[in-house]
Amino acid sequence: QVQLVESGGGSVQAGGSLRLSCTASGSIHSVNAIAWYRQTPGKQRELAASIHSDGSRKYTRFSKDRFTISRDITNVKNSATVYLQMNNLEPEDTAVYYCAYKEVPKTGTWSWLEPYDFWGQGTQVIVTS
Repeated sequence: QVQLVESGGGSVQAGGSLRLSCTASGSIHSVNAIAWYRQTPGKQRELAASIHSDGSRKYTRFSKDRFTISRDITNVKNSATVYLQMNNLEPEDTAVYYCAYKEVPKTGTWSWLEPYDFWGQGTQVIVTS
């Protein structure tokens, strides 16, 4: 089991910034990916960014120029913290942001996309115009 706790959400004006934090704890595999997804009512959940334990990253069309995903490198056993720095926020970024974790294979192909095995409870981000 892996527990994920998000924080850092809130309300900000358009053009502002927020930094989300996700603390993962429990049975964290040495090779893993931790992602940020977002969801608005009536819409499908969508990937914002994901980071592999080797440091490689995946961004999507709306995140690649404004968001930065990073990972705490202190390497505390059974714990990891992932951040999502969001700059130049737009009202369209308003959503609940979820942190997600999955173990990935050491070799072979895998996908940055779902499914992920464990999810946090989410943190609300509101961007006002």
